[in-house]
Amino acid sequence: MNYIFGPVNSRRLGRSLGIDLFREKICSLNCIYCEVGATTQLTCERAEYAPTADIIAEIDVFFRQEKRAASIDFVTVTASGEPLLHSALGEIIRHLKQTTGKPVAVLTNGTLLWDAQVRRELAQADVVIPSLDSALAKGFRKIDRPARCLDLEQLIEGLVTFSQEFKGQIWLEILLVQGINDSNEEIAALCQAAGRMRLDRIQLNTVARPPLEIFARPVAQERMQAIAAAFLRCDPNRPVDLLANGAPEKDSPSPSEGEGQKDFDLDQAAERQALGNEILEMLKRRPCTAADINRVFPTGSMDRVEQLLAALIESGLLEKRVHNGTLYYQTVRTASDDTAHSA
Repeated sequence: MNYIFGPVNSRRLGRSLGIDLFREKICSLNCIYCEVGATTQLTCERAEYAPTADIIAEIDVFFRQEKRAASIDFVTVTASGEPLLHSALGEIIRHLKQTTGKPVAVLTNGTLLWDAQVRRELAQADVVIPSLDSALAKGFRKIDRPARCLDLEQLIEGLVTFSQEFKGQIWLEILLVQGINDSNEEIAALCQAAGRMRLDRIQLNTVARPPLEIFARPVAQERMQAIAAAFLRCDPNRPVDLLANGAPEKDSPSPSEGEGQKDFDLDQAAERQALGNEILEMLKRRPCTAADINRVFPTGSMDRVEQLLAALIESGLLEKRVHNGTLYYQTVRTASDDTAHSA
């Protein structure tokens, strides 16, 4: 499938089916830590960047599989870039609510929440997880590298307004990068901005997988804990979660990940090709280890997974990357990625 991935076992959302609205990274930001890669289209303009009918058709195909559909706890709308840029977001959420019987979460960078139409469309969701990595203009430019059409104050006002209007759960995610947005000044500004919002929880994260820029380094565990304590001092009644503190990463595979997945017979060439395609689709969205892949697509043998990965590397489709001493596999960057990266 082109737009559906998973289901994955999410620390936050249970067993979650992902709906990726784009086939390339269209976003209003080009964050230094992004594990998807460089933004290919940096924009604030909403449009139908992928055929809505095709996305809805894939949703319907999946949910006709009763056994797999029954195992889903949440449907999570996301994108290789920013999902709020899709002009039919409201229609897609409405279809999910009407036809799947599952709660809907939306992951967003929050940059378009100043737009009342976007807020109305998003109001149909059950959980919204927006991000805010810096409340200072200098830090915002350094970590998120926004499109020129964005204004940080407008962005924060949009988050504040949405938080006051929305009836569902709002979990604000803040991703911290060493030496970029982890200073006391940055944290104080973020605490002040978050204090204006009606939030159910704050979730602190750091660089856990290979980032876009090699200088995007994770914040040490001790500092993450100190920052969490600072947010709790700002509001003792609002929970603060550490998503990258020795615990499973957000949306990371768990040992039971393969339940409900298609079984592949790797003795058959067609089945090996099908599994290879599934792996490529997953790695387009985030780098993974061989163990991650084996948990999502259990084959009974890590050796067979590694053989298949080696074949994909030899074909020029995948490459290896070591991050914090761990070997990851990721899709090979295209020329258009490099162009966007240098823009």
